[in-house]
Amino acid sequence: MRPGRQLAVLGFIFVVLYLLVFFAGASGSWKDRLEPKLGLDLIGGTRVTLEATNSVDGKPPTAENLEEAREIIESRVNAFGVAEAEVVTEGNRNIVISLPGENRNLDDVGEAAELRFRKVLKAASGSGVAEAPPAATPAPSGSAAPTGSATPSGAATPTPTGSASPKVTSSPSGGQGGMAPASPSATPTPSASATASPSAAAPSAEPVPASVEQQRKVVEQKVGAAAWQAANGLQAPADLTADPSLAEKLKPFGTLSPQEVAVLPAQMQFNVPTISCAQLDQRPPASISDPKQQVVSCEDGASKYLLDQAKVEGTDVSDADAVLDQTNAWVVSLDFTGDGQGKWTSLTRESFNNEGQACDATALGQDGKCRVAVVLDNKIVSSPEIQGVLTGNSQITGTFTQKDASTLAGQLRYGALPVTFEQQEAQNVTATLGASHLRAGLLAAGIGMLLVIIYSFFYYRLLGSVIFLSLILSALLVFGALVVLGRQIGFTLTLAGIAGMIVSLGVAADSFVIYFERLKDEIREGRSPRSAVPRAWIRARRTIISANAITLLSAVVLYVVSVGTVKGFAFALGLATVLDLVVVFLFRHPIMTMFARTRAFLSPRVSGLGRALPARNQPTQPRNPRAKEA
Repeated sequence: MRPGRQLAVLGFIFVVLYLLVFFAGASGSWKDRLEPKLGLDLIGGTRVTLEATNSVDGKPPTAENLEEAREIIESRVNAFGVAEAEVVTEGNRNIVISLPGENRNLDDVGEAAELRFRKVLKAASGSGVAEAPPAATPAPSGSAAPTGSATPSGAATPTPTGSASPKVTSSPSGGQGGMAPASPSATPTPSASATASPSAAAPSAEPVPASVEQQRKVVEQKVGAAAWQAANGLQAPADLTADPSLAEKLKPFGTLSPQEVAVLPAQMQFNVPTISCAQLDQRPPASISDPKQQVVSCEDGASKYLLDQAKVEGTDVSDADAVLDQTNAWVVSLDFTGDGQGKWTSLTRESFNNEGQACDATALGQDGKCRVAVVLDNKIVSSPEIQGVLTGNSQITGTFTQKDASTLAGQLRYGALPVTFEQQEAQNVTATLGASHLRAGLLAAGIGMLLVIIYSFFYYRLLGSVIFLSLILSALLVFGALVVLGRQIGFTLTLAGIAGMIVSLGVAADSFVIYFERLKDEIREGRSPRSAVPRAWIRARRTIISANAITLLSAVVLYVVSVGTVKGFAFALGLATVLDLVVVFLFRHPIMTMFARTRAFLSPRVSGLGRALPARNQPTQPRNPRAKEA
């Protein structure tokens, strides 16, 4: 063989690796460029605990739903630019998110992000106080011509959860028509005598879960039989100024908690004026997630809307991205699936024509067309008026910042969580304990490596230098790989990862023993050191590869089936094992071939072959008896 070629390849790998370390995505001083990405236990960070809740029956989620939620949350966190976050399940309800580095805001990653497009059937005041409704303003009878796109109104800064007032428009490449925002003053309160179409006023015929029915009975007992009977008798939002006795009866509804309001029928939530938007906005997550039910929601905390069944859902959106529009403003672009586009076109046609007169006068926009509410979780993001039939994709626009638009797009792109969550704990983690453990771990690794080197030089002498150099080269390769992987894929080094690398040292030391002892066997059999080296390599190579393959397979299996810090241990162990094989093939064997050509290698005192070389100087016993007689 030509050992120079293998050593040249190894040198090339080192040059490329450390060019990446110092120049690929690196910044700061030379010292900063050599720092790997450290984990939460080493540099501190943020840890948030989310507890799974269920607004229907209160039972813990299934293991499949909890794991699906964990994967979605992990995808959302990574989409925000936070790579290698540790997202693990804890017990049968909790998900723990750990982020290394500076403190981060994780309030949005556990949001349900269930997007619904619902037609607005009725509108009422959501102030929760007794006030006379203004006279309903008739909608213009003229037919509005479809426009290309809508102009967003309002200057309020929206949040990713939809608490502000972004609007939905057609994309520039979309089809005909557009969605215009409703008039800012169009927040009328219908009178008690207002009547709607049967489809709008009739309560949903969907069955009510037994647990919800039980909760309603508890609420009925709390407000009293008189209040409950009065609320059930309302066919439209009541005018409390005209009937003071009714106002007194309905007053207990204003004292209900958001959780208690959530179990009331939609018609009752809408018709009882003492139920305010403040109560509705604070309902538990997923309180209005059922797409087959009519629901009640608020916009801007003042207007209360009765909404139709969801004709278009978040699952009909194939993609969502934060992009800059033609005015250089950040918007969230929505691409619909094939079926979803058909549903969206059908909904805009139904709203534009007000089929069946489902939208009453209070719900119409300033051009007399129905409005479609874009509902994210429990809140209305926007309720624009439909001014045409939309056959293309749409945008959620407003005064978004890049962060707000990216957050909302990430929530929609990675889907709705199958489980609702409430944040139980958020804390900043210091690295004091981790730093102490790191020093102890590095000290233990240093002592272990020192003992291995001392033993190697004592037992193998000159060959001990091969062990020493191999371990140094392996360490440099692993360190460079950690720095590069930290930048490229966000791999973070944790205490568990350091433990995996320390374990890999033992595997590397085993391969030395296998090779050197096989070399001694070849020399004892009468071969010269120069010829014994390649033969020993061929026979030891299979054992070395098998041992490392088993270690690598164990690391892969452990990485696949584990979570959290154990996954980091497996990754580090597998990485160190692969790089050890690189050093074995590109350094250890070539350097041994070069040593076999030197005089020092033939000296038992220097080479470390010990008893193998002297045995070669004594007469060898012929193996064949006939040869002995001859």
